[in-house]
Amino acid sequence: MKWLSVAFALVAPTQAALRFGCASLTIQRLDPLVEPGRSPSSHLHQIVGGNAFNVSMAGDIGEQGTCTTCTFSEDFSNYWTAVMFFKHTNGSYKRVPIMANDALPSGIKGGMTVYYTQQDFNSNGNVKMTAFRPGFRMVVGNPTSSAEQTGLRFVCLDNKSTRFPELANFPTKACKGGIMTVHHFPACWDGKTLDPPDHQSHMYNTVKNAFQNSGPCPASHPVRVPQLAYETLWDTAQFASMWPKDGSNPFVLSYGDNKGYGTHADYVFGWKGDSLQRAMDSSCMFNACENGRPLKSQVVTAMNKCAVKQMVNEDIDGWLTELPGHSM
Repeated sequence: MKWLSVAFALVAPTQAALRFGCASLTIQRLDPLVEPGRSPSSHLHQIVGGNAFNVSMAGDIGEQGTCTTCTFSEDFSNYWTAVMFFKHTNGSYKRVPIMANDALPSGIKGGMTVYYTQQDFNSNGNVKMTAFRPGFRMVVGNPTSSAEQTGLRFVCLDNKSTRFPELANFPTKACKGGIMTVHHFPACWDGKTLDPPDHQSHMYNTVKNAFQNSGPCPASHPVRVPQLAYETLWDTAQFASMWPKDGSNPFVLSYGDNKGYGTHADYVFGWKGDSLQRAMDSSCMFNACENGRPLKSQVVTAMNKCAVKQMVNEDIDGWLTELPGHSM
């Protein structure tokens, strides 16, 4: 790995940072990363990104997609998280709709906000950012966790611009503007493994809460990759009148977690060619990276139009007697 260290030292850092919206691609019980080939998977996910998403995924996803729900039309990556449900006091469940971030163009159909930043939210640190390679995948978080996980947070929204405080688990009161889930991925890579069996050991986490400076990468994972983060806004406010009288949290994630410690997210890299590296080598910030400066972008109507077929035939809307995949 010595050559990597030498190469990084010769390249001056830049100020690049991406923040963009991705409309909903599909909401299905599929997980081609953790449960490839299994249909349906164990719990429901909401997925955004390129239309190469399927029960199983292999090869260079950036060369397989023909459309994407994301702002940048060269990004065929897939990003997904567990779905949030409201649990009524009568025991029934209702899927919580997703809202678009108000910092993004209006009209985006649900989805999430995706970040690829340098060392923190508004600065790059002092090393070169190396883009992920074709075939790269990773998972952050663990659905079986019963303790706080670094960088995985909930925010009780007063409005869509609320960002603090960040909570380690579900809010304990009704939130006026909804709930935001935040997933910060590790940003130190071993430089060689694209996707180990656990989808995590090739990465090392020096990420702190919110968009704070990350610590230096260790010798075992020396390659600084972009700081990937998701923000997902859930329209929980519509359930405020049904909040349990005993004050207990009525929300649950699709794998049955009503605490929130098991919140997790998945990533399958799918940027076309060297587009992500070009962005990380530039000095653009947020929407200044669009319209060919240096990334190609698309209008909201094109983002909303991209979709994949329904591969799991089950009811995920309306009031359900049980969570999808969780038979009593």
